[in-house]
Amino acid sequence: MPSSAKTTKKAPTKKVVAKKTASRAPVKKVVKKAAKSPAKKTTAKKAPAKKTVAKKPVALTSAQKAAAAKKQKALAADQAKKERDAKAKVAAQKALARQKALDLAKARKEREAKARALAKEKAAEQKAKAVAAVKAKKERDAKAKIAAKEREVARKAREKAAVEAKKQREIENKRKAIEAEKQRKLREIERRDSEERKRQERREAEELKRVEALERKMHSKPYADDHEFLEELRALLVETRDATTAQIATSESEANEMLVDRERLEYDDEDGSSVASDIQRDQLKEYASALRLKVDEIDVALARIDDGSYGRCDECYEPISQPRLRAQLPVFTCVSCRASV
Repeated sequence: MPSSAKTTKKAPTKKVVAKKTASRAPVKKVVKKAAKSPAKKTTAKKAPAKKTVAKKPVALTSAQKAAAAKKQKALAADQAKKERDAKAKVAAQKALARQKALDLAKARKEREAKARALAKEKAAEQKAKAVAAVKAKKERDAKAKIAAKEREVARKAREKAAVEAKKQREIENKRKAIEAEKQRKLREIERRDSEERKRQERREAEELKRVEALERKMHSKPYADDHEFLEELRALLVETRDATTAQIATSESEANEMLVDRERLEYDDEDGSSVASDIQRDQLKEYASALRLKVDEIDVALARIDDGSYGRCDECYEPISQPRLRAQLPVFTCVSCRASV
């Protein structure tokens, strides 16, 4: 609205300028005509004077001279009057043109004011209509929004009720399923417990049988009825014990002799004879210790022969074969257990 008002204001100003220039143009022409007309008359009056100059001079009287001067003054006054009239006419025309321009400008301003007032009224009316339309649209939108909100609330309430009902059904179904699963698990636990009790009873029975068998094996006497074989083993063990005891005595006596010889003689440490003697003496002592362990094992074997348990494996409690008992004196494990150790 302001931009259109500005354009309407500027347009008439250009027209007024054009009108002013148009009104001034005739004034200039009038001024020129008014200015030129006396000049032409004067030149026309002076022309005969030039002709008279060409004529022979005539002697004038004082009365004629006075009349001529008077006439000349009258002509000058007439010319001055005409010039004043022309100037007054030009001024009147200018004043009239200015008045017309002022009237035109005033009329244009009035028209522009009326146009602005009309445009303002129209703009106010359009604005009021637009405001009313916007207000009506807002009211319609508010009503539609409220209705949509109410519908949405109702829809959400229905959906919530449906969801709650669904949840209740799901909870009920889940509770029933949990209860059924609980009963099934209880039945399964009872079944497993019964099976486990049965397995445990079987294991206990098997373990009892195994323990009883193991006890029988642990206290078994595989060659208790074969007295001749046990006597044969006794004789072999006694013979081996005597031989081992003799070897122990020999090893200890040799070690003692080497110790006495080392104290008596002076060894040359540079050739390492003293070190070699010490090593040999230690080896003899270790050999004697091993033989003593063997004697202890033979005593254990003889004690078992006395109670009839010799020939039983200490690991699997199975009988040891007779060839192994004869070949190795003493022996307490079978071939299989000895290989796994």
